Amino acid sequence: MDTHSSIIIYNVTVYSENQTLKNGYIKLTNKKITEIGEIHQYVRQPKDHVIELSPSYKVIPGAIDVHIHGVNNADAMDGTAEALKTMARTLPKEGTTSFLATTMTQSNEAVEKALGNAGTYIEEQTDADAEVVGIHLEGPFISPKRAGAQPPTHIQDPNVTLFQEWQKAAGGHIKLVTLAPEQPNGLALTSYLKETNVVASIGHSDSTYDQVDEAIEAGASHITHLYNGMRGLHHREPGVLGAAYLRDELFVELITDGIHCRPEMVKLAYDQITSERMILITDSLRAKWLKNGTYDLGGQPVHVNDTTATLADGTLAGSILKMNDAIKNTMSFTNCSLEDIVKMTAENPAKQLNLFDTKGSIKIGKDADIVVLNENLDVEMTFCRGTLSFKKED
Repeated sequence: MDTHSSIIIYNVTVYSENQTLKNGYIKLTNKKITEIGEIHQYVRQPKDHVIELSPSYKVIPGAIDVHIHGVNNADAMDGTAEALKTMARTLPKEGTTSFLATTMTQSNEAVEKALGNAGTYIEEQTDADAEVVGIHLEGPFISPKRAGAQPPTHIQDPNVTLFQEWQKAAGGHIKLVTLAPEQPNGLALTSYLKETNVVASIGHSDSTYDQVDEAIEAGASHITHLYNGMRGLHHREPGVLGAAYLRDELFVELITDGIHCRPEMVKLAYDQITSERMILITDSLRAKWLKNGTYDLGGQPVHVNDTTATLADGTLAGSILKMNDAIKNTMSFTNCSLEDIVKMTAENPAKQLNLFDTKGSIKIGKDADIVVLNENLDVEMTFCRGTLSFKKED
């Protein structure tokens, strides 16, 4: 296709930033969204490449996965450009156009290698694949009591100086940090993250409700994978979970595979938190898009069987959830609308990462990161910055 031509997706339902157009079209030119309207408004230009579908097809903004470790036998902790490239090439299949390369608790050397690799990759990546828009540092500054699948031997207290070294190694690309603010120096690191425009997320934490309150005062604004790796709800101690339900300052991640939390608990969280603050994540590992078997997660064997990934002792170890399945599950569990899904997969993460001026919604002038869903909400096509990155085979 001529590089100066435009792509028009025609006769579809367009979920734009401010309205839903039933018989709409969207025009992509030079990596950007350049027109949105109803089909009778479209004026064809000589170099337009028109993809005509039907209103049962839905065009939504690409998902931004702020918590994903790996996919297709690649993991951010591999510390190679090839691994991140594999992730970036695979994720458009499930409707993800941007993501945070997520690390995990490991030795300082392994974490620093992964951060340096991701920082370099971010600065050299191309437009054809899902975009790595930053790094999510999950651990090692977490609670040993709430380690989950994070290796306990490498957990350490929050450390501002070490974080500064890691941020330098990452070229300034760490955008979100999961930490336990109740640990020694936890509030100091939380404050520093806030000061340097990094999202401080409470996760793998045994914080009480009052300790979460202190963390919010210090600058925390996010909760990592709700229900998992945190102090739960009790009628005399609301814990991290109670704070996630009640505090409007917090965006809240949720893994909606029906395994990390039962469908009823997804609905309970959704009814309390709503699409205004919820962010859907996959928290997936390298086994996603692969067959059942045993795979590696931070040096630990993980056993994958159909829908579930566990350590040898049965501990849940990330997911193999695909983002388009997260969308379907969430709609099924909560009866929410596709407009709500757009908030939870695109708008909210874009706002949290301070990217909403360029991503997170379908609006003229924003990056042409869009996904075409069919009537079954399967991904038909994904465009990453105007390039067709995935097309479903007939």
